[in-house]
Amino acid sequence: MPSSRLRLLLLVAVVRGAMRPGAVNNRFPDDFLFGAASASYQVEGGWDADGKGEGIWDRMFHEHPEFSRDGQNGDVADDSYHLYKEDVKLLKELGVNHYRFSISWPRIMPTGEANNINQPGIDYYNNLINELLDNGIQPMVTMYHWDLPQWLQDLGGWTNPIIVDYFEDYARVLYETYGDRVKWWSTFNEPKSFIMGYSRDDGLIAPSIKKPGVGDYLATHHLLIAHARAYHLYDEQYRAKQQGKVSIALNTDWHEPLTNSTEDIAAADRAMQFDFGLFAHPIFSTEGDYPPLLRERIDNNSKAEGRTRSRLPVFSKEMVEYIRGTYDFLGLNYYSTTLVTSGLTGDNPSRERDSGIIESVDPSWPTSPSSTWLKVVPWGLRKLITWIHQNYNAPTIVITENGYSDHGTLEDTERISYYKSHMTEVLKAMNEDGAHVIGYTAWSILDNLEWNSGYTERFGVCYVNISDPARPRTPKASFYYLKNVFQTHEIQDTTDGSR
Repeated sequence: MPSSRLRLLLLVAVVRGAMRPGAVNNRFPDDFLFGAASASYQVEGGWDADGKGEGIWDRMFHEHPEFSRDGQNGDVADDSYHLYKEDVKLLKELGVNHYRFSISWPRIMPTGEANNINQPGIDYYNNLINELLDNGIQPMVTMYHWDLPQWLQDLGGWTNPIIVDYFEDYARVLYETYGDRVKWWSTFNEPKSFIMGYSRDDGLIAPSIKKPGVGDYLATHHLLIAHARAYHLYDEQYRAKQQGKVSIALNTDWHEPLTNSTEDIAAADRAMQFDFGLFAHPIFSTEGDYPPLLRERIDNNSKAEGRTRSRLPVFSKEMVEYIRGTYDFLGLNYYSTTLVTSGLTGDNPSRERDSGIIESVDPSWPTSPSSTWLKVVPWGLRKLITWIHQNYNAPTIVITENGYSDHGTLEDTERISYYKSHMTEVLKAMNEDGAHVIGYTAWSILDNLEWNSGYTERFGVCYVNISDPARPRTPKASFYYLKNVFQTHEIQDTTDGSR
């Protein structure tokens, strides 16, 4: 990782557009990987089917149905537990190279323990993986997409260090069971998002633990160690035979300085460090460990609060080395961008307050009709990719999520425009800035349960009628647009989803 001064200079170059010149075109390399994504709790349903254990989202929505904007939960969802063959048919028609999906920990290990294996759950993912491979689609598996077994949460979940041992056991079961066929693994999806389950005051993210500035940092510390354990387990016992790749999928907005002032550029750098560097720096940087800027700010704030120790736990030197370099690629999820200046906001204490930033948006940026947080800022994706390329030793990047929400219209020209503009920026990052991006994954193949937003925000390229018990799927115009891109490896000029 560059020094603080060099990092700021690099950020200035990104912000002010000092990009390396090169050829611009609308075609991806022949070996570029295209895919679509989903997550177990959001699509599977079958919440208690065939021996599945209770997960933290099951518990939260059953005890607090008011936490769902439209009263929906994941009990049935898109019913992919029963309709996975329909999903694979759609994926094959779409022409994907890979399908990124997650495995439900409580479905295969109801309590999260290795001595309690649920064979029907094991069979479900075996059947899904085999169906994908039979149709020429590579499975890209996320181990943890937020659905922790409730039994483990009752022990403290990600705030209890014992979770690291349980996660390693879980990873071993996955490698042993599916590693002969799965060659792409992500340990965690969007830790920035799911650690908020230990900090948000509104309780809307499971497990609804309201300990800001403490619980989220503890969860971060343990998930980073758990990631490293799973990576080293694969490296030492499975890689030679299975020949796969293991990494993590991180998410962030791009944080653009509100102005070109030195103060705002520094604030934007802090925002990137708190949102992305908190998780990326220990794994992807040259020196490892948490970003020094975070270490200093959180330590100082903790001391000023009269605490005897920092709210951000400390890695031993041995653990810093153990975590550093535990990746084969970098999974990147991007949706939007914010403007950043200095200032205090959020609970005291909280990660937001520790960062010392205030975020806003440009009112001219287009907004998703269903997700007020989703501003359409395609150039933010290019700047983010370039920033990662410059700050983290030019890692191989797979875009593991990118997508747009609306209310479910079939003629979704705005989604097509979103995909077109964002893929164009990916190509610019590759061709002009030298970033090593090898894949792009659309979120999502189906309209799915968007967590506490229910079905009020629909990201799918296929419409799902949740009013019909059969859960029929209908491809949207964006489905056919992406199909053309995936087949030709060229960004299409049309925005009408021509069949």
